Amino acid sequence: MNWISNYVRPRINSLFSRREVPENLWTKCPECGTMLFHRELADNLNVCTSCDHHLAISPRARFTALFDGGVFNEVRVPDPVADPLGFKDQKKYPDRMKAAQKATGEKEAMLVAEGEMGRTPIVAAAQDFSFMAGSMGMYVGNAIIAAAQRAVELKRPLVLFSAAGGARMQEGILSLMQMPRSTVAVQMLKEARLPYVVVLTHPTTGGVTASYAMLGDVQIAEPNALICFAGPRVIEQTIREKLPEGFQRAEYLLEHGMLDRVTHRKKLREELVSILRMLTRQSAPVVADLPAPGVIPSALAAEEEQPAVTPPVPQTT
Repeated sequence: MNWISNYVRPRINSLFSRREVPENLWTKCPECGTMLFHRELADNLNVCTSCDHHLAISPRARFTALFDGGVFNEVRVPDPVADPLGFKDQKKYPDRMKAAQKATGEKEAMLVAEGEMGRTPIVAAAQDFSFMAGSMGMYVGNAIIAAAQRAVELKRPLVLFSAAGGARMQEGILSLMQMPRSTVAVQMLKEARLPYVVVLTHPTTGGVTASYAMLGDVQIAEPNALICFAGPRVIEQTIREKLPEGFQRAEYLLEHGMLDRVTHRKKLREELVSILRMLTRQSAPVVADLPAPGVIPSALAAEEEQPAVTPPVPQTT
């Protein structure tokens, strides 16, 4: 046996010929177990191409698909006190925040934006479940108030996409105070006679469900989304009974009158445009004339590097 030719040389060749394969090229569907290529999954709005399961989607990706040409302006949200309680469990609260910011690339658990959807000017807010389970803290409360104030200022409808595990325990009672604060923000919209549409995504639970997520003029949910205050496992342990099949899922809640619609993510934009134009007494859109979502139109191609300009508010009759 030649030690150099049989061991050393193959070892060296394997080191130089090894190719680094990114770990995020494939995603496993949690429902059917199918391995989904990341580009194919993104093109399908994070909906499984095999079983139609709706995977989580980031607010920024959602807004890119929602707004005309993927063009939107972010609405500034006031920053709260960073660590009001000096909370520490296994990690310090600021360390958890930094880890979440690094993992998601976002500042916090909610993104607020304004733009046009099917030539209908709106303000939109969306929660990011991947950011500390989308938990409702002071920043989320500030974001909802900022979204409502901007909607009132521009006289536009507000569309909110909820996805949360509830209140943020690291902020204690201050996080629970966001429930009445967000309710006041919704009341601002009602007093201004502006539509407030909520799209509940998987999962929407806890204090979020008990406040702004269930106060919409129209309640829409994505298929099979878990929507509840206390989870089914907690309820089963409390009442010591087996719950009905599909309990607290979107379709079950639709049957029992808690929702108005259950809409597939790929059809959601078109339905939102129709609902908002009806609520604001605008003429129905011509589908063939609607700008394509996520693709910058030729008229905007030359301006894609420049900040988007807020479009004028249409006059209602």
